[in-house]
Amino acid sequence: MATETTTAAEQAAPPTRRTRVPTDWKIKGELFLNCSCDVFCPCVVSLGKYKPTEGYCHAWMAIRIDEGHFEGEDIGGLNVGLLADIPGRMAEGDWKVAAYVDDRATDKAYEGLLKIFSGTAGGTTGLFTMLVSTIIHAERTKVEIETDGRRRRINIGKKINGEIEQLGGANPDEGVVIKNSKYWMGPDIIAAVGLRSRVRDHGRAWDFGGKSAEICPIEWSGP
Repeated sequence: MATETTTAAEQAAPPTRRTRVPTDWKIKGELFLNCSCDVFCPCVVSLGKYKPTEGYCHAWMAIRIDEGHFEGEDIGGLNVGLLADIPGRMAEGDWKVAAYVDDRATDKAYEGLLKIFSGTAGGTTGLFTMLVSTIIHAERTKVEIETDGRRRRINIGKKINGEIEQLGGANPDEGVVIKNSKYWMGPDIIAAVGLRSRVRDHGRAWDFGGKSAEICPIEWSGP
């Protein structure tokens, strides 16, 4: 496990080895993301075994926590943003990730969320210990997430500014949903597309307008 920046993330994911320590935690809410694939991302139904359409995956992720706890600490109402730089097939690992945790989080909630999203807390996100090779950076900052009908938005200063919209189906008032998948995030995924979407941080300058996006109700837990 390598790190590019020495941060509190190292406490959640030490540089030489990350060991899962099963922990009592739960997150219920919604995850949405925008990536560099053409619509629709092949990684979802293949569980990361197919190549991303560009041969690599660049993405941001937004996690809205409606209800949740970490070892008795309430984390409901908090937001988390992730930057993910994946060099090839998602299932092959070597992910490089930056984490942006809501500045309203208490110290315990912040450290807990880092453990959850580094995989060291075990449970649903435990596979991150195998997939993530480098935590670029972790910080507590303002993470704004908006739900606006068919649209979702995330703003983290000037670092991540994303807006996506659900794709319409035969009934334009209903989203296109992939159901009953084995996707680790959740079995039902709503297909979407990036509108105005860009990342400007840690040497990455990405633009995902017109690219694949997805919205996924989540209910994760550990151990």
